[in-house]
Amino acid sequence: MAERVYYVNDEFVPASHAALPLNDLGIVRGYGVFDLLRTYGYTPFRLQEHLARLESSAAQIGLTLPWSRARLTAIVKETYARNHLPDASIRIIVTGGPSKSMMMPDGDPSLVVMVQPISPYPTSYYTDGAKAATTVVERIMPTVKSLNYIGAIIAMQQAGPLGAVEAIYLDRHGQLTEGTRANLFVVRDGRLITPGAGILPGITRQAVIQAATQEFVVEEAPIHHHDLATVAEAFLTSTTKEVLPVAQIDDLIIGSGKPGPVTQRVMTLFRALTEAETAAAVA
Repeated sequence: MAERVYYVNDEFVPASHAALPLNDLGIVRGYGVFDLLRTYGYTPFRLQEHLARLESSAAQIGLTLPWSRARLTAIVKETYARNHLPDASIRIIVTGGPSKSMMMPDGDPSLVVMVQPISPYPTSYYTDGAKAATTVVERIMPTVKSLNYIGAIIAMQQAGPLGAVEAIYLDRHGQLTEGTRANLFVVRDGRLITPGAGILPGITRQAVIQAATQEFVVEEAPIHHHDLATVAEAFLTSTTKEVLPVAQIDDLIIGSGKPGPVTQRVMTLFRALTEAETAAAVA
C-alpha cells in the first residue's frame, strides 16, 4: 500500500515525514482546533460546513486563521487527491504555531491535513446495536472542536473495558449531552429527541435532522439519564459512525435491545441523502 500523503505548512509530505516543531503550541499547550470529514466515492461530504465549523472553533479560542475559505478548500482537495482513496477520512488541524515563549502565539498558526482510509465499525453494531456508557465529565467550551481530548480519552478508557463503543457525557444536572465523538438521539413516541445545548454542532447530526424531518418530528431538548427507561430507541451520529444504533446504555437495555424501526428508517434516509449529495457533486 502506498504511503499516505499529508499537508504540513505549505508542503505535501509522506506521512512518515510529517512533523511540527516541538515548540508548537498544539504540542506544548494543546492550543488548537481540528475538524474531521469523510468522503463518499471520492467526494468530500459537506466540506464547506466542516470548514465553517473549523473557523468557528478557531474564533472561539482566539486563534486567527490567515487562510481564506477558498484556500482551505483547495488545500483539502489537493491533499485528498494525492491519496487516491474513494472512502477516506480527512482531518484538518490548526494549532497556535511555534512559540518562543511556549505559551503565547507569536507567529503564524500551523496547518495540517491528514488523509486516512475509513475504518468501518463492525457490521454487527448496525444489525444488532452497540453499547454505550455514561461518564460524568465537566467539559470546557463544548462548542469548540478542540485538540484537548483529555476528558474524552479518560472517558473511553473507562468505557472500553465495559464493552462500550462510545462514552456519553453526563452533566451535573443528570442530563446526557453527547458522546466523546458523536451526537446522541433517542426515540420516544415516534419522535426524535436530541440535545441542543452544551454540545458540538455535529455536521452528521444536522444532516440526520435534515433527512429525518422528511418523515418524523425532531425535537432539540434535554435528555435526562432517568428518561432512558422510557425511550424506545437510541442512536449515535458522527462522521465515521454515521447512524449507529445503541441497544444498551450502561446496564439499561434500550427498548427491545435491537435497532428499532425508526432508527432503521433514519439510517435509510441518511444513506439516501449522502448518495444524493454525492451524485449531485459529480454531476
